[in-house]
Amino acid sequence: MFDAQSDLAALVYDDQDDPDAVLHEFAGELNAQGYRAVGMVQAGQCADSSLSAVLIHSGETLLLAQPPSPGATGCKLDLARLQDAGARVAGALKAGADILIVNRFGKRERDGKGLGYLIERALGADIPVVIAVSRHSFADWIKFAGGMSVKLACERSALQGWWRSVSLRTTTRVASDHVTVCEAFK
Repeated sequence: MFDAQSDLAALVYDDQDDPDAVLHEFAGELNAQGYRAVGMVQAGQCADSSLSAVLIHSGETLLLAQPPSPGATGCKLDLARLQDAGARVAGALKAGADILIVNRFGKRERDGKGLGYLIERALGADIPVVIAVSRHSFADWIKFAGGMSVKLACERSALQGWWRSVSLRTTTRVASDHVTVCEAFK
């Protein structure tokens, strides 16, 4: 079941899409408008071991890949670095945020690890969340989210439309007696 009014959105991307650019531009636009976007967007590539994340609330870039081993191909995610990045985002959330942006939903989040706790914290504090989700992982995302998610095309216009709806609801609370499905499950 999908809730078109949910504060939780999946930016669903295919291999040819660039969810990082969409999320990074969106975060920059929100911050320029006076909103406080908190979270991280993926940068770099695994192919050259430059996999990193840009903290959108500070502009800081954090390396996420382990140093390459001799003879290794590709890269391996450094879980300690990921958790450090998550702790920095959690601190920024605690300081106040209008939206949380999470770079990816992956196998660690699917398994109850990774950055899933940030999503729970944000939603528990009534902070909307958007996360990039590969079309290949979408079924796992639906299980993780309990079906309570908006599915967005990997396009800035789709993201902006969702944000307009969510930000209007959260700032004005036009119909205070109307409870969305996501709100009912919080």
